Amino acid sequence: MLIRRETPADIAAIRAVHTAAFASADAPDAVPVEAPLVDALRADDGWLPALSLVATDTDGQVVGHVVCTRGTVAGAPVALGLGPLGVLPAWQRRGVGSALMHAVLGAADALDEPLVVLLGHPEYYPRFGFRPAVDLGVTPPGPWGPRYFMARPMSAWRPDIQGPFAYPKPFADL
Repeated sequence: MLIRRETPADIAAIRAVHTAAFASADAPDAVPVEAPLVDALRADDGWLPALSLVATDTDGQVVGHVVCTRGTVAGAPVALGLGPLGVLPAWQRRGVGSALMHAVLGAADALDEPLVVLLGHPEYYPRFGFRPAVDLGVTPPGPWGPRYFMARPMSAWRPDIQGPFAYPKPFADL
């Protein structure tokens, strides 16, 4: 497996990854929101090309994708929203998601980003250094409660980064 930045040639494969990764057994023909969300994020001002990463197999096929986009805390552009993170079902539970997480967090840290937030399972994401965002004084947007809204302070973290978090506009359009 190789982790690298997304290229324009990867767009259709990324859409296919998220469509397969988030497919619903109850509605197998429905397109999950994550697939068009990535397309909408790509067209948004919050898109950060350096933080859209793919995992490929040895033949170069895209098997996973993760993205971080610019978010704000109390209106200041001092945070990233991580997600979606998707892995083809045949590649799940093989370390692809973890490798993508480590790669995107390392890239964010190297770019001196102070904070990364996500919505996710509180039993899974602490292994990557995430904890409840409210513990850092960062409150969740919209309908999401604090249990699933987590944050990871990076090397450039400052304790004065507090207040309500806002994702880029495409998240609000969900």
